Amino acid sequence: MPKQRIDKILASQNIASRGQIKNMIKRGAVTVDGITVKRPDEKYDAEVSRIAVNGNEITYKKNIYIMMNKPKGVLSASNDKYEKTVIDLLSPELKRKGLFPAGRLDKDTEGFLLITDDGKLAHQMLSPKNHVYKLYIAETDKILTQSDADKFKEGIKYGETAFLPAEMKITDKNTALVEICEGKFHQIKKMFNAVGANVLYLKRLKIGNVFLDENLKPGEYRELFEHEKIDILQRTKSI
Repeated sequence: MPKQRIDKILASQNIASRGQIKNMIKRGAVTVDGITVKRPDEKYDAEVSRIAVNGNEITYKKNIYIMMNKPKGVLSASNDKYEKTVIDLLSPELKRKGLFPAGRLDKDTEGFLLITDDGKLAHQMLSPKNHVYKLYIAETDKILTQSDADKFKEGIKYGETAFLPAEMKITDKNTALVEICEGKFHQIKKMFNAVGANVLYLKRLKIGNVFLDENLKPGEYRELFEHEKIDILQRTKSI
């Protein structure tokens, strides 16, 4: 990767603000490959250099990928003046400039949400033409039928909005698994509305070939494993 200013590198890793980093450098607290950094504008390749602050070597991450079990009542947004967002739930050491939820879940929907600062991966994951499927479980106020599932498979139209064909597998009289490869506003709720059902509960279980970690309680999160960064873009169907 191209060399970057050392103060920019450290700020990108949420070590401190640019101003605080300049003071650290003045104190001789920052070293690169064992040599004390003298100026904040010195440039290094963060992926090959050994960078340490106060003797503690940092692990440089160009991008960050967080799997969250989003709880109900929290906005899928980077910030909001009035309500709590998924970014607010993160610990300080994981927060960094540019983090955003890759794809929205409604405020009352829970489950797998990817939070990242990698816009390219987010676009690949969300673009319908890439056919990255997302799996949900939905509970409705209607006894579901095979006819409803057939309509999902044919492609639902709701008002002026047309949705791509989707898979629906009934698991109980009013509960179903639904798999889609797009993510339009309130999509699953509108699809069920189109067959005369209201969604009472909705949770996302899977993106691509990565399932939500069953050990994560609502509001908890962890970073993706390396293989999951690849698997999350796979086109594997579950139903």
